[in-house]
Amino acid sequence: MLPTGIMPLRDDMKVCGIAFTVKGSKNLTLESEMEQRARMLEEIAPGSIVVWDTSGDDESAQWGEVMTMASRRRGCRGAVVDGGVRDTNKVLEMNFPVFCKYRTSNGMLGRFRMLGWQLPVMIGGVFIYPGDVVFGDIDGLIVVPRALAYEVLLRAEYIRENEKEIKQMVLDGLTPTEVVRKGGYF
Repeated sequence: MLPTGIMPLRDDMKVCGIAFTVKGSKNLTLESEMEQRARMLEEIAPGSIVVWDTSGDDESAQWGEVMTMASRRRGCRGAVVDGGVRDTNKVLEMNFPVFCKYRTSNGMLGRFRMLGWQLPVMIGGVFIYPGDVVFGDIDGLIVVPRALAYEVLLRAEYIRENEKEIKQMVLDGLTPTEVVRKGGYF
């Protein structure tokens, strides 16, 4: 699970897709910065979720309106930013799922620079590799290693079906103790 401070811009936002990782940090360098961003955006594959490891940046926005527009055209499904977002109203108008730590008007030019993309990153002690599966909603974000995705899916489906039975027991009037005796939980 990613840090709980990374939340959706709007409570009803949900995201599911394949991690396209980006790593960056605070940096004042301007040389070739826009060309680098363009190359990164052009490599986003359909079905991707752009996942930004910002090395703890707490002042600039790594995501905004124009980046949303460009990534959507590439088939991107959303963004997870361990940092900031700007142009929030415009991003919300596009109904593009974005999860972030904060909002700011500070762009990243001259404040932050990408160091690379499609390499392993770490957010809150969680390693994320290109191709991992990312899920997010109002309750937070999880990353499932690609090699475990099918096994995790089967387990999640089992839990969902089991909870239907537990909910039915509660609706049928069983006490919590009776529900637990029958294998349920709360």
